[in-house]
Amino acid sequence: MRRLLTFMVGLVMLLTGCSTEVADYKQQQPSLDIFHYFQGKTEAWGMVQDRSGKQIRRFHVTIDGDVLGDTLTLNERFIYDDGEKQQRVWHIRRTGPDRYEGTAGDIDGVATGQAAGNAFHWRYSMNVNAKGSTWLLHFDDWMYLQDGTHLFNKTEMKKFGITVGTVTLFFTRHEQ
Repeated sequence: MRRLLTFMVGLVMLLTGCSTEVADYKQQQPSLDIFHYFQGKTEAWGMVQDRSGKQIRRFHVTIDGDVLGDTLTLNERFIYDDGEKQQRVWHIRRTGPDRYEGTAGDIDGVATGQAAGNAFHWRYSMNVNAKGSTWLLHFDDWMYLQDGTHLFNKTEMKKFGITVGTVTLFFTRHEQ
């Protein structure tokens, strides 16, 4: 019994020790201000991988961003490698220092985000169509600003707490 208890305590410590907080990046530069980065035109290239790591889709995104007061509107247009096209319009509102909330048509509820240093952590639930069914997946996005032009994004998609896939994106900001 004692061995089992020791094992369980060790497992919990290992798992909680691996969690990352956005505040861990507060000293990293350059600092990411999503309103500044996404103002104007941005392009991204990405892929979707299943839970085994197999690439199942590739895509290109063009993004037009507009800031008005405390709201960033992102008009995203996706083109997938199979020819499918999608559009998503985000309305992201600054709710406090380094805190954000956002909505979009296929987002269930309100997305929440926080920035620190070169990182932005964004969480939301999205209705995703796959193989003729619609699935409510939970997205855990991490964005990292490399320099004034390039941004990396890694996303875990979860269902019932289990990672079912990942999305990786590489953004390029066009000079305004």
